[in-house]
Amino acid sequence: MARFRLVLSTDKVQQRIHEIRGEKVLLDHDLAQLYGVSTGHLNEAVRRNCERFPSDFHFQLTRDEVDNLKSQFAISSFWGGRRRSRPFAFTEQGVAMLSSVLRSPRAVQVNIAIMRVFTRLRGILGAGSDLARKLDALEKKAQDHDLQIEAIFEAIRQLVAPRVRPRRERIGFRRTR
Repeated sequence: MARFRLVLSTDKVQQRIHEIRGEKVLLDHDLAQLYGVSTGHLNEAVRRNCERFPSDFHFQLTRDEVDNLKSQFAISSFWGGRRRSRPFAFTEQGVAMLSSVLRSPRAVQVNIAIMRVFTRLRGILGAGSDLARKLDALEKKAQDHDLQIEAIFEAIRQLVAPRVRPRRERIGFRRTR
């Protein structure tokens, strides 16, 4: 039996990942295109195995989310002929579950490529959060140093400022006219 080998660029997959509801997701029509099946076929496979796809694995977009995505792409035909139903979004876990539902050699290869992209994104985000922590620490140090420098300048101002001696009241009687 000949083995199927798919060369899928990670950039091609990464371009299709969207952030919706705070989750990195792939939309059903993008997944269908990657898997080489129709969107209807993909969604039918998910419906037949709905127990494998809880709400944290996939969800249907709201009208507002669909309109927001359309406006981001500024292309009226972005959704093709899809007018009746809103697309489904699949999280990383949902994409992994699709490999057990779509059992073609291409599906296995596509899933491997997608999982690699998600892993790479997690690594990038992890490095970014590590960098953010370091920047926060540097900013706190700078604030501490700013306070110390400000205290030094205040001490210098006090040393440089001419001493103003309080006026003494005159001792004795005052003549009044």
